[in-house]
Amino acid sequence: MINFKLIFKVLGQLMFLEAIMMLVCLGMALFYGEDDVMAFLISIAIVMLFGLLLKYKGRSAGTSMSRRDAYLLVTVTWGVFSLFGALPFVISGYIPDYTDAYFETMSGFTTTGATIIDDVECFPHGLIFWRSMTQWIGGLGIAFFTIAIIPSLVGGSMRVFSAESVGPIKSKVHPRVSSSAKSIWLVYLMLTVGCLVSLYLCGMNVFDSLNYSMSLTATGGFAPYNDSTGHFHSAAIDYTSIVFMFLSGTNFTLLYLAFFKRKIRSLFSNSEFKLYLFVVACATLGIMYFLMTCNGYSLMRAFRSSLFQVVSFITTTGMFNDDAGKWHHITWVILSICMFIGACAGSTSGGFKSVRGVMLLKIVRNELRRILHPKAVLPVRVNGNIVNTSGQVTLLVFFALYMALCIFAYFCLICMGVDSTNSITIAMSCASNVGPTLGLEIGPTVSWNILPAVGKWICSILMLMGRLEIFTVVVIFTRDFWKDS
Repeated sequence: MINFKLIFKVLGQLMFLEAIMMLVCLGMALFYGEDDVMAFLISIAIVMLFGLLLKYKGRSAGTSMSRRDAYLLVTVTWGVFSLFGALPFVISGYIPDYTDAYFETMSGFTTTGATIIDDVECFPHGLIFWRSMTQWIGGLGIAFFTIAIIPSLVGGSMRVFSAESVGPIKSKVHPRVSSSAKSIWLVYLMLTVGCLVSLYLCGMNVFDSLNYSMSLTATGGFAPYNDSTGHFHSAAIDYTSIVFMFLSGTNFTLLYLAFFKRKIRSLFSNSEFKLYLFVVACATLGIMYFLMTCNGYSLMRAFRSSLFQVVSFITTTGMFNDDAGKWHHITWVILSICMFIGACAGSTSGGFKSVRGVMLLKIVRNELRRILHPKAVLPVRVNGNIVNTSGQVTLLVFFALYMALCIFAYFCLICMGVDSTNSITIAMSCASNVGPTLGLEIGPTVSWNILPAVGKWICSILMLMGRLEIFTVVVIFTRDFWKDS
């Protein structure tokens, strides 16, 4: 039976985390003295009021959390955080429509980076910082962040970790979940600080460096300027962004072992990382060829633009330094493949994940061998570990659900009048938490504001399902989930 009192209690405690986030943004608003101060004050009051109400509802709850409780808690947490996270936009009047504000907030927390804002440069600094902070907290997970900071706050840490963490293989660097969470958050924090300092040295001011560093390391994509990193026309900023996007798309456990435990070989011997590196190299070379032959780019411009977009799409960051919507259509196919594959599990990126790609390729190879040798025993090994039959079935079911959700969203958007190219790339973008799309109507440099309201709600749900790896959300809609036995 679902322990609703425990869920209310933990959710109420988590609401105070969101209030603290808004309090930081309030400080930013006060520092710049702009007109979003009252919006944050009212939002903080509302969030704290509901937090207290939920804590009161769960005042007599126990501490034991079942697997079902964990799945429901994680799904509800992301939905509720977006529900209240939209308040500063609505109350301030900068995004008066609640549907648009919810879409923007969900896009931030899920690190999708899709935006309905046509001119973000007219927004006050506090709201811009709030957009960036939502994706930075959402990068490794809301509950995961809480486990790292206050382990006792979330009961059943291991179950919550399993429900929220991304990828088919849940790797840990320490036996205790809270210790592993702290180690991974240390890597995340160091990447953010390193990115901030590097961008500042490249010529950005402190505010821009802070926002871009949170966006890049969270692989989110929100930027304080309408033309993303292209605003600066700086090769140094572009290459710095590429480095930190690529690192943020790498499994954080591998980064921890490589940089803190000095096990560099573990990084380059990892089959998922090798596939990730291989796809980036091949896609970059392919797009370079078309940019030079079809768009007349010079060698260096083609390399810089293609590498930036490939890394941005495969890590599902969604930043841009060029308008890929004006490139040859074959480059769209290459970028769509990158969008689908995604970077590494255990990172802040979305997508199918490279480790699943490795597993799928090995399953296909084994099946082809089994045709010739029916009695052969052909285990699927990933980095020396055998993937059991259950794991292989889970992979194929995930692939089937991913494709089914994309097709469903594609069909819905087509029925709403969105053109075919945009419909399929919007569906893939939401399910993979990428952000930009490829098309003429809603391209990489254009906002999603023209989507109908129903389409925005469908995309918001799809973003949430993509961020929580589909199963966490889908399972709560099954009949067995709500049975007492």
